[in-house]
Amino acid sequence: MKVIFLGTAEFSCICLDYILKSKHEVVAVVTQPDKPSGRGHKIASPLIKTFAKEKGIPVYQFEKIRRDGTSVLKSLNADIMVTASYGQILSQEIIDICPNKIINVHASLLPKYRGASPIQYALMNGDNVTGVTIMRTEAGIDTGDMFLSSEVKIDYNDDYATLTEKLAHAGGQLVVTALDLIEQGKAKWTKQDENSATYTKMIKGEDNLLDFNKTAKQLVNLTRALSPNIGTKFTLNGDTYKVFKLKEKICDKAIMNGTIVNASSKQGLEIKCKDGAVEIEVLQASGGKKMPAKSFLNGRKLPIGTVVNA
Repeated sequence: MKVIFLGTAEFSCICLDYILKSKHEVVAVVTQPDKPSGRGHKIASPLIKTFAKEKGIPVYQFEKIRRDGTSVLKSLNADIMVTASYGQILSQEIIDICPNKIINVHASLLPKYRGASPIQYALMNGDNVTGVTIMRTEAGIDTGDMFLSSEVKIDYNDDYATLTEKLAHAGGQLVVTALDLIEQGKAKWTKQDENSATYTKMIKGEDNLLDFNKTAKQLVNLTRALSPNIGTKFTLNGDTYKVFKLKEKICDKAIMNGTIVNASSKQGLEIKCKDGAVEIEVLQASGGKKMPAKSFLNGRKLPIGTVVNA
């Protein structure tokens, strides 16, 4: 089949690569516009734009696909569209362009974790298993009928990057199977159970502050969900520290949550929380580099007994 692929980041690139290695033909890739990125706000292209161009695939970027993309997509005469972490809401007019409509590679076992952040939510909630679902795109948010799904195990050391890669490979394999079966007329669709549906929301900047009134497990899982790129954070004496890896620790001291319990190059950096403490294993000071906390504390002092986020 002739496929139009819509995506943006690494998850999309891996799924696209599986289709490119199959018998199906990708006639175009659609992605988001180039945007300012990083400290210097330099204009950066979505990862999938670079990947597609390397493969010689035409790339289209629409600020609003519903407004700008209809005529272009119709002119491609594709059989089906595939979306994977694309990031724009599609109108019914767009959905109806191809004879086989649109299928989406969603990074959860629907109807659980509909919405923009299914991978982060699986990690934040400490799930042991998640997965991918191939679903039919509708005007609602991940409400379409399901076709195929595959479970993926979450390991304790998984963070957002490692789990995304696992799910992308599972999704890539599954979407090729889906395209084969749709082409053969063998697709069997199942309605989602609305009573079991849960939703995720977009992760915002204020969502990554470490609240030490929460349990150690909650803090560890939040950091896993936002690492290795965003990370979590705490503040001390007006300075902000980003955190990229935490470990649960035992602490039975009757002291205020958020209190620094240990801060040395030998013992590491430990902070009291609701049911014990967490050891910060990797952090980054404002304007500094990401590094192991014990290395950071070699020659630097964070005063024991000080309360962070105060």
